Amino acid sequence: MDSSLKPTLACALAVEENVARKAGARAARVGLGVALPLPEGRLVSFGFAGGLVPDLERGALLTATRIVSETGEKLWEGEAIEVDGARQAVICSTDRVIDDPEERRQLADRTGAVAVDMESGKLAATGRLAGTVRAVSDSPGRPLGGLATAVKPDGSTDWKVVARSVVVEPIRTVRALVGAQRARTSLQRAAKALS
Repeated sequence: MDSSLKPTLACALAVEENVARKAGARAARVGLGVALPLPEGRLVSFGFAGGLVPDLERGALLTATRIVSETGEKLWEGEAIEVDGARQAVICSTDRVIDDPEERRQLADRTGAVAVDMESGKLAATGRLAGTVRAVSDSPGRPLGGLATAVKPDGSTDWKVVARSVVVEPIRTVRALVGAQRARTSLQRAAKALS
């Protein structure tokens, strides 16, 4: 396929964009909740997701068949992007970080989704979403805690929040960083397949 016809991987975070570009994929940072301007053409929502169900391991790779809102309303439905080892899934898109384990369980029950992100729904609203590929970075049993607010709207990291989390919640922070590393490794594999 002509590389100019391939969709752009739309990444919320700088780390996600870097992973995609290093793998040779076309990528653009769109910011947290799509706070930045979008590139032209077809888009793949690409990056981290929060797990909603306990049986979903951190680092699990997901490819969406459907994107739903917090109320379960269908925002997008289509063929899953084929990536080796990726699980086809319903993903919920919200406008905020969902970190509370009980709220995650309720969201899964209400929507049928196994994971949550903040970008796929907004990308679907453009009519240019070609699919979603996400790696689970945190789960109901391993929430983000203080790190849930460590990302700035432009997708960069607020290192003061990270430092504070290390001091206030050292064990939870280390666990969250381990989950992020597992997800990053999965995203590297996916980005190579999509480049």
